[in-house]
Amino acid sequence: MRLLRIIRILWVVCKNRLDRLLPADWVLPWWARTALSILRLVRTPSESPAVSLRQSLEQLGPVFVKFGQILSTRRDLFPDDVADELQKLQDQVPAFATADARQIIETALGGKIDSLFTAFDDEPLASASVAQVHTANLKTGESVVVKIIRPGIDIIIKQDLRVMYLLANILERSWEDGKRLHPIAVVRDYERTILDELDLLLEAANATQLRKHWNDSGKLYVPRVYWDYCRTNVMVMERIHGFGAADVQGLSSRGVNLQKLAHLGVEIFFTQVFEHNFFHADMHPGNVFIDASDPENPTYIALDCAIIGSLTENDKNYLARNLLAFFHQDYYEVARLHVESEWVPLDTDIKEFEAVIRSVCEPIFQKPISEISFGKVLLSLFQTARRFDMEVQPQLVLLQKTLLNIEGMGRQLYPQLDLWQTAAPYMERWMKDRMGLRGLLKQVGNHAPDLIEQLPELPQLALSAVMELRHLGRNNRQQTRLLEQLRVSLEASNRQQRASRIGGLALLLALVVTTLPAAGVATSVELLTGAGVLGAIGVYWMFIKP
Repeated sequence: MRLLRIIRILWVVCKNRLDRLLPADWVLPWWARTALSILRLVRTPSESPAVSLRQSLEQLGPVFVKFGQILSTRRDLFPDDVADELQKLQDQVPAFATADARQIIETALGGKIDSLFTAFDDEPLASASVAQVHTANLKTGESVVVKIIRPGIDIIIKQDLRVMYLLANILERSWEDGKRLHPIAVVRDYERTILDELDLLLEAANATQLRKHWNDSGKLYVPRVYWDYCRTNVMVMERIHGFGAADVQGLSSRGVNLQKLAHLGVEIFFTQVFEHNFFHADMHPGNVFIDASDPENPTYIALDCAIIGSLTENDKNYLARNLLAFFHQDYYEVARLHVESEWVPLDTDIKEFEAVIRSVCEPIFQKPISEISFGKVLLSLFQTARRFDMEVQPQLVLLQKTLLNIEGMGRQLYPQLDLWQTAAPYMERWMKDRMGLRGLLKQVGNHAPDLIEQLPELPQLALSAVMELRHLGRNNRQQTRLLEQLRVSLEASNRQQRASRIGGLALLLALVVTTLPAAGVATSVELLTGAGVLGAIGVYWMFIKP
């Protein structure tokens, strides 16, 4: 199956002539140049290279569509025509048949469409890589959307994952940077992420939790989930209305404060990561809407909560300290933290690492986001990683992807956004609250119920601890005596071995001397007497001496 999928991928690439997207100055091996020459003679599509790229990703399925969605936010890396086509992947993927959608809903919910809804729109509201959405009205009057997983999509995803594992294995074994980049671990994390998207009950639970975190915040709204209508492949939730995050023209015409909106997006992201430790990890423009009912105080609406990320406390603390060090341009602290967290080898020269980080990051400060290419910065940092053998952290891949999405939206909404100036004050407040007196009192308050619950048991716990210490002391003394006895036994054994070797050598020499006459060798009385003495010494050392 993997071979067939690889052939399929190569066929789509060749059929759509994606070689037209390669830079003119790329130097290819001779066999690739020959293949491209043949392709140019055989087929030249009428579509533009940008359209062909978008069509190829659609034809290859959800894994590749997801990849295109990420690329669509990177207008600093691609021409406008390519970015415009990739943006269509957000919610304009070709829909599957309405008859299939109806059958899936009726099978999952156990009833006919007419008995479940007072109205159901056969025309999809949106169609994405893994699912599509139809509008409907519940019997109780609520306006809702019905999300349906694409039929048979799990088979295609698993085929693609097998291909990705194959490529990851090849990279890890044959590429010099393969082991450092952990491609197999990255694919494994991506596998867990995309398979989670196929379980709409999990997405419903994520949306419910995210809604609790931001309920009545006036910053981020998460639609209500109707649990009675949710199954693994069908989910019903509240219908919302707003502007797409990519509709900058519509937002501007409404008079929305785009600067405030961009700053709010940064605040929401850092709050999700560092305070809630529960962040929406698929925030591309197709999953984010804007409520512009109050243009001066716009708010965000989050959709598609299938991919949620979180960090361990250690990773979160190291990340926060690294970000603060970056914001303060303290590159020595950045280098030191990388060594301390073992993201680079412990024997790394911190001063040398600091100098390289400074050369990469210093040029990006004090510039508006429109003048910063984070893609190029990441490329520079990758070169730094190769030099210092810095390993990819698979647990941070989701966060890195989310950061790329946030940056892409920020660039679209308000190109003058100073990401550093916006984020630094937030991180400083967070660290102060966490490490200061307020943070200490909060941690004590969080653990107070457990402490109060265990308070009646403290005397018994203290007595048990004292008894355990006494028992440990007795065990230590007993172990000391046993070790001393073992030492004495080993010394006696070593002496016995030495005596045996000496006695054995003496007996051997005595035996040799006494056998000389039988061999026809003349011997003296003194020599035979000496042999007898050696034999006596040997017997003594081997059998008599203690």
